Amino acid sequence: MSLKQLIPLLLQLSIGLVVFCLGLRANTGDLTYLLRRPSLLLRSLLAMLVVVPLVAVGAAAGLHLKPELETALILLAVSPVPPILPGKEAKAGGNVSYAVGLLAWSATIAIVSAPFSVECIARLFGVDVHVPMAVVAKIIAISVLGPLVLGFAVKRMAPAFAAKAAKPLSTTGTLVLVVAIVPVLASTWRSILAAAGDYSILAIVLFTLVSLLVGHVLGGPDADDRTVLALSTASRHPGVALAIAGAIGSTLPSVSASIMLAFLVASVVTGPYVKWRRRAIAPRPS
Repeated sequence: MSLKQLIPLLLQLSIGLVVFCLGLRANTGDLTYLLRRPSLLLRSLLAMLVVVPLVAVGAAAGLHLKPELETALILLAVSPVPPILPGKEAKAGGNVSYAVGLLAWSATIAIVSAPFSVECIARLFGVDVHVPMAVVAKIIAISVLGPLVLGFAVKRMAPAFAAKAAKPLSTTGTLVLVVAIVPVLASTWRSILAAAGDYSILAIVLFTLVSLLVGHVLGGPDADDRTVLALSTASRHPGVALAIAGAIGSTLPSVSASIMLAFLVASVVTGPYVKWRRRAIAPRPS
């Protein structure tokens, strides 16, 4: 197996391992958390599936961005929560049950909502595209639902093993993910830098900040819920966005580079928000 073939496999395995460990720690209440809070579920779906995609459409229509960046923002806007986000939300003081539940439900709903949203948005711009649900379902099954359900099942059958193995396996998965990402970035950095011109970075920063604000406001009165929804609206699954791009024929390197650029910039932009939320929950000295 060549290095070019090995790197994508390592990426899939590492992400799957991180989500598997999330399942090892999850409870039944985590997966049903949003079902028991229909108002929060509706506000979450409104933020992620309606408001943020509309913001992306507005940016594409009104800011005269590069076509590949317009495509990237729209595809990311209709994609679900990235698999590694719940860990970041937990560190920021977010509600873990909400984070896990939103990961599972946003991924499940995106199998239908992402293709539908892309086709509707394309019609607004006079373009006829079709995204097979199987394309989205495959990447979500591999990177989110499959590992999450497997981890949850292992916890039910072997709780002692799950308790001992979750942390070291999660650490291993994170390290492998970092190791796998380095050569990917090394091989694509020229394309990513090329996509960063003509105010692209500024547009992505503004889009991310607006998305954070949407989630923070619609998160409701609970500070922990606001943290989770804010990060979830501003951080999306690049794998799903890339899969949809391929399905609609946007296989140009510039589109893929713009998706990765937007994902990386959003990861940086949300950093100060995470620190702010962490300080907000830190115990004050007596």
